[in-house]
Amino acid sequence: MANVVITGANRGIGLELAKLYEARGDSVTAICRETNDEIEDIADQVFPEIDVTKEEQLPSIAMVLDKLLDEPIDILINNAGLFRNETLHTMDSDSIREQFEVNAIAPLMVTHNLLPLMAEGTKIANITSRMGSIEDNTSGAYYGYRASKAALNAIGKSLANDLKQHGVAVVQIHPGFVQTRMVGFNGDISPEQAAAGIAARIDELTLETTGSFWHSNGQPLPW
Repeated sequence: MANVVITGANRGIGLELAKLYEARGDSVTAICRETNDEIEDIADQVFPEIDVTKEEQLPSIAMVLDKLLDEPIDILINNAGLFRNETLHTMDSDSIREQFEVNAIAPLMVTHNLLPLMAEGTKIANITSRMGSIEDNTSGAYYGYRASKAALNAIGKSLANDLKQHGVAVVQIHPGFVQTRMVGFNGDISPEQAAAGIAARIDELTLETTGSFWHSNGQPLPW
């Protein structure tokens, strides 16, 4: 049984990941802003009303988990995210800053606070986006989302380099264009398909492939 921690676990991809790992017989810790009956039934422990951008809330999660978990965290999935669109004609600097807080800084702070609960063999998955790929950007716009996900990719690469010596592997995963509330339920694949692909990439992750950037379908992505 693995100890799996998922942020943004109350809906969409996060909820489907919680379902998947619970079905495997793993222990699921859900961190979310709002709880609901579904995630309460699935997760072994739920931390509701947590805003991952509020760094002062994070140490208490680590303290409680330290008492609840008999073994180290096996998988941390930084899934919580925020998607908005700014164009040159509809610019909003506050929106851009908020996306950086949620998409880039929060995953780093969550990881930092939970590091004492990790050990050799732990895996960290940052749910990023191919829109964070500079090389893949052929259409522009989405300034805050693209830049914040590019920042998350840079953070993930640094984490991979820093944690490799401790036996902790890190991967950046683009889930695909998923039918979630974040994109108005438009998309090419279901949350269930995205969760299955994400879990497969995490299963494949090793110290030899740490710091890599993948589509959930197994396609390597350019930075």
